[in-house]
Amino acid sequence: MTEQVALLDLTYDKLVDLLAGWGEPRYRADQLWQWVFGRLVTQPAQMTNIPGALRQRLTDATVVDAVTLAVEQRSRDGETFKWLFRLRDGLAIETVLMLYPAEPGWHEGRATVCISSQAGCAMGCPFCATGQAGLGRNLAPGEIVGQVLAVARWLATPPPDSGLASSRITNIVLMGMGEPLANYERVWQALRTLTDKRAFNLGARHFTLSTVGLVPGIRRMAQEPLQVNLAISLHAPNDALRRQLVPISARYPLDELMSAVREYIALTHRRVSFEYALMSGINDSPALASQLVTLLKGVLCHVNLIPLNPVAGSPFQPSAPESVAAFQAVLAQGGIPATMRARRGLDIDAGCGQLRRRAAMEMK
Repeated sequence: MTEQVALLDLTYDKLVDLLAGWGEPRYRADQLWQWVFGRLVTQPAQMTNIPGALRQRLTDATVVDAVTLAVEQRSRDGETFKWLFRLRDGLAIETVLMLYPAEPGWHEGRATVCISSQAGCAMGCPFCATGQAGLGRNLAPGEIVGQVLAVARWLATPPPDSGLASSRITNIVLMGMGEPLANYERVWQALRTLTDKRAFNLGARHFTLSTVGLVPGIRRMAQEPLQVNLAISLHAPNDALRRQLVPISARYPLDELMSAVREYIALTHRRVSFEYALMSGINDSPALASQLVTLLKGVLCHVNLIPLNPVAGSPFQPSAPESVAAFQAVLAQGGIPATMRARRGLDIDAGCGQLRRRAAMEMK
């Protein structure tokens, strides 16, 4: 039996080619994408303006859904939702939805989806549950896009017991499982599809890609026409500490990383975010905050201070509130803009890889 074609893996042009090979005109591709991305359907039988014979062929020869729900968790405050999705080969990935109320000047709240780019991760950061488990494989473009569509369908018709009204995705962050720049081609194909006006049609500036600092990928990203935001998972202001927390920095030390960041800013004129997960007694001292000021002085940037979501049994624990305040004060005095990210989903394993880790342990 011939393996079914994963429709979400296809670019628009490849979809046109597939349909042309079946003797279908180009406009059928537009109709199909409108059903999949606009109306969020998953079954060709629902595509009523497509001829019956073509609907049957699509049913037999293709598949829309790239991910299947395995576990759903909701935070007690009703603001964070996390899903464990199964892929067709049985591997699992995580996706998180974070809801934020409307702010002054905004007519609606934000719905931010955090998606995965790999099943697992090879970067080996010791404080991260995903890094502890290692890499399964890169995700296909359709598996990346499929997470977004699954959440979009959920938001369009949320369960009655969720207490939520129908809404839409406003922001997407590639901060889930995996290192996006280690899966560059597939990630960027997915981004092109998600920003395509014929497809999901979400503006590029509503996307943020987070990397641990793969320098070649950052330089390549600087050349991309899509204005996707860049975030660097920094976590330490010097090479000695960063090598302990982010092992890949042994290959790309801070001077090389910062050179790539400055090149990115010069080419794109866009501000870079630096993510700094504060860990008690490890990277949260005022002295290290002063080093961070020195490292980032003169760089068009913003620092996101992140309260660590601890992994069970891990020696890495979140910093105390007073340590966080002292650290942030040093940055403010040094002229480095910084905000503290609100803690989300502590009661639902919201940290990267934690739900997959717990699910795997329960299956043993």
